[in-house]
Amino acid sequence: MANRLRARPYFGAFVLILALLYGLVFFTGSDRTPQLGLDLRGGTTVTLTARTPDGAAPDREDLELARQIIEQRVNGLGVAEAEVVTEGDSNIVISVPGDDGDQARELGETAQLRFRPVLNVAAAGQAGEDAAPSDGAEATQPAEPTDGAEPTDGAEPTGAAEPTGGAEPTDAAEPTDGADTAAPTRAPDAPAITQEEAQVAFDALTCGGAATSDVARPDDHVAACGEDGEFKYLLGPAVVEGTSVTDASAGTRAGTGEWVVNLDFNGEGTRAWGEYTSANIGNSVAITLDGRVISAPTVNSAILGGGTEITGSFDQESATELANQLKYGALPLSFTQATAQSISTELGEEQLRAGLIAGALGVALVFLYSLLYYRALGLVMIASLVLSGVVVYGVLVVLGREIGFTLSLAGIAGFIVSLGITADSFVVYFERLKDEIREGRSLRSAVPRAWVRARRTILSADAVSFLAAAILYVLAIGDVKGFAFTLGMSTVLDLVVVFLFTHPLMAVLSRYRWFGSGRISGLGQVDKSGRSTAPRVRQELATATAGPAAQNRSTS
Repeated sequence: MANRLRARPYFGAFVLILALLYGLVFFTGSDRTPQLGLDLRGGTTVTLTARTPDGAAPDREDLELARQIIEQRVNGLGVAEAEVVTEGDSNIVISVPGDDGDQARELGETAQLRFRPVLNVAAAGQAGEDAAPSDGAEATQPAEPTDGAEPTDGAEPTGAAEPTGGAEPTDAAEPTDGADTAAPTRAPDAPAITQEEAQVAFDALTCGGAATSDVARPDDHVAACGEDGEFKYLLGPAVVEGTSVTDASAGTRAGTGEWVVNLDFNGEGTRAWGEYTSANIGNSVAITLDGRVISAPTVNSAILGGGTEITGSFDQESATELANQLKYGALPLSFTQATAQSISTELGEEQLRAGLIAGALGVALVFLYSLLYYRALGLVMIASLVLSGVVVYGVLVVLGREIGFTLSLAGIAGFIVSLGITADSFVVYFERLKDEIREGRSLRSAVPRAWVRARRTILSADAVSFLAAAILYVLAIGDVKGFAFTLGMSTVLDLVVVFLFTHPLMAVLSRYRWFGSGRISGLGQVDKSGRSTAPRVRQELATATAGPAAQNRSTS
């Protein structure tokens, strides 16, 4: 039966898998090491939990919109390899490597959507007198279509609105160095930032760097950049807060088919919006989201009913994007910081070193036990575990490159636990092999029989382990997911190694008489004890069944 197993196809399939895997490792990217989690390389992980006013979990669409806005904030920090992902039904996880922990903790604050008067606008990097056009959008009553043609990029600049309710100018603040701050910062109880102070920041603004969050207060004058970074704006105090927006949607105008954005306010917002638009017909109003001007429509008429239609050079994508941005400012979501963990780079390196030492000790103990107990069979186990580690390493590199999987300290713990599960598969196989030899079979015939019976146990045990890992991955959050993922992945790879390498190797080695000797594999002693008891049992049975005459003859 052993001769019937052709080992070459199994070895060939295993070599092919390794070749394809490491082909992806070496030829599809420059990074050939697994990506490490923040707990191993240092950084901050913040988990935010979103809830609606009634305490229920938020809609998936609302949660995704929140994630997109927070992701824009993370990108605004200028931090490489930062991640913002949704987790479960109501969690958003922010992962920022490096030492930007304090900024990461502030990313979950409610997005600041505001409507501010445009006092001046200029090309980025130019002084205020070199005015540039706004984005050409217009705000009107939905029932009152505008009479102007669609604006183009070369539209004429709109006139600057007069400052509304600003405090008297004070001494100008010192110019900034061109950083893209929304406005000079002030303590909460400090006087509002005046137009003159904001003008200094406006003149120095270049819009060339990363934007910061709109830390300005509603009563402050601010200098802000457009979303594309081409224009900068000097803005007055907010006339309407984003929390007053009740709904925003993208649609098309009947008859013309042009894309527009429809906007609705609550009672307080309708009153404030009506007062402002009545007094500022022909002037522009900037819609700012976290310090960036996402649109600057011109007020075409007094809008007293709250319902507003924003027209401009929209297509479906841009209209939908603006509607989503406006709608987010009115989402009934509040975020609470469920967990926040900051790991310094030095501590991350220490934890990585400790994890590797723990893994190395575990591997060394398994190797030592296998050599002492199984001898040459222990070498088969060691070779299988080494190849399993090679496969796992390649998979980690590919997963980190393709789907952004990061190896955390919990993931290393999962691999250490899976090491015992993998070794257990070999123990089941080898012990079953010993049982077959004790029954009087040779190693050559015992190997296929032992494999048929052992593989059922191996498959059952690994199936239970994988099912437990899958359930844990679905139900858990945070680092526990990393533990469950590595445990489940190692369980699957264990089957690949056992079926495509360990069993075929044993089938090949069983054909050599020297491998079955007691000095080499330890199976010789089992075989000797098994064969030495068989003749003695047969002799006793023969004596018990023989007649008296036969017994007399044997003693005469």
